[in-house]
Amino acid sequence: MTTTIDGGLALEDLRFSNSFAHLPDDFYERRAPSGIPGAVLAAFNPDAATLIGLRPGQETRDAFVRVASGNEILPGMEPVAAIYAGHQFGSFVPQLGDGRAILLGEVVNARGESWELQLKGAGLTAFSRFGDGRAVLRSTIREYLAGEALHHLGIPSTRALAMTASDEPVFRETSETAAVLVRMAPTFVRFGSFELFHYRGETAAVKLLADYTIERWFPEAGTGDDRYERFFRSVVTRTADLMAAWQTVGFAHGVMNTDNFSIIGLTLDYGPYGFLDAYEPGFICNHTDSGGRYAFDRQPTIGLWNCYALANALTSLIEKNALESSLATYEAAYHASFLRRMRRKLGLALEYDDDAALVLHVLRLLEASHADYTRFFRSLCDIDIESRPSDDLTAAMFADRDGWYAWQALYRTRLARETQPAVARRDAKRAANPKYVLRNYLAQTAIERAQAGDFSEIERLHGVLRQPFAEQPENEACAAAPPDWAKAISVSCSS
Repeated sequence: MTTTIDGGLALEDLRFSNSFAHLPDDFYERRAPSGIPGAVLAAFNPDAATLIGLRPGQETRDAFVRVASGNEILPGMEPVAAIYAGHQFGSFVPQLGDGRAILLGEVVNARGESWELQLKGAGLTAFSRFGDGRAVLRSTIREYLAGEALHHLGIPSTRALAMTASDEPVFRETSETAAVLVRMAPTFVRFGSFELFHYRGETAAVKLLADYTIERWFPEAGTGDDRYERFFRSVVTRTADLMAAWQTVGFAHGVMNTDNFSIIGLTLDYGPYGFLDAYEPGFICNHTDSGGRYAFDRQPTIGLWNCYALANALTSLIEKNALESSLATYEAAYHASFLRRMRRKLGLALEYDDDAALVLHVLRLLEASHADYTRFFRSLCDIDIESRPSDDLTAAMFADRDGWYAWQALYRTRLARETQPAVARRDAKRAANPKYVLRNYLAQTAIERAQAGDFSEIERLHGVLRQPFAEQPENEACAAAPPDWAKAISVSCSS
């Protein structure tokens, strides 16, 4: 590897390989990006740059903008667009694929971690179907911010390295402008990657993809003949844990198709997502989801449904009873992860059987009063054994004050069974309950300013979201309840 200078590598010194492109041609189309004209750098993420060893300041170079906009590729890059299938809103689509994404290659950092770099919005591929291969500025900003927001909340996610923008017109519901996102992940293989070859009857390709995936990202599966069973069980566990993470932070994905589900358990493909404002279990963040298939409270069930779809795609490798045995672990894994995370939010270090009832009780109170989910749990950080109900500002969130005080009494009784000092408990609660999440109105503000030519709000908001658990007095406004105009924001699959 080229010697690093000043704490990192120059752009040209990044060493790319592309293990995915070394699979047979049936797995992808070789396709160079077409890029966007007149590109400018709209956002850059130094955290992601550090992950691939890129030297600070490289983003200021014209060469970086050319690469990040798809107008130039570097030596060693082998750009390809992956093919996959998927169940979209419950219906199987036999061929999908990267219609506006092109995988450039992977970089291995000094710690031996491999990161694939992908351009989203850099032009047509063989899988664009009726699309134009472009991404609009609006949706690119939303994905750039959302992936970083979830990462800093401790939830597995793709990462964003940079975003470039152009005046090139792109038509969605209206005429918008083009943008390209450089996103990163250990892999972009998804459930639908296996489904494609299974439904084509190409069992050798299913096995090859499984072996490739296991070797690189599932060391716990081992090397025996039963490695596929252990691999699938790990996928089920990772998926259950991801669903629990979404639910406890109040994140709704919006389009939980199997082609949008990462095989390694990352949050993937941000479209019409949303964080809860008022606690509404049936919240539907995607206005095109008229049936509510992907409503917030259905996400854990859909996670399991998708695992069943993947199980069906692996029947050539794993016996039916073994698949069913692994699927049977999902519910317990989900509930254990969900309760573990909710205990942290409540400041409960010990485990008692009645904790689940305590959690369910308060969620029902939040639902009945349409209380703000994030603001409530943040305010709970200041409630402990010695605090008095009469001093409780959180009570203003509840229409049923008596119900709230009754739960609070139960909560104090439960806290009295803990052994952790109150100060340490409050600190732990602040580390588990974010003050800042990416509410739609915050993203919309950054979008509108960017559409007017001012990209500074993207960087400012990204800075807030990098420290979601900190107080940040200078950014207090970003923790406020959403304004009335935010209710009119509508996001769809074009978002």
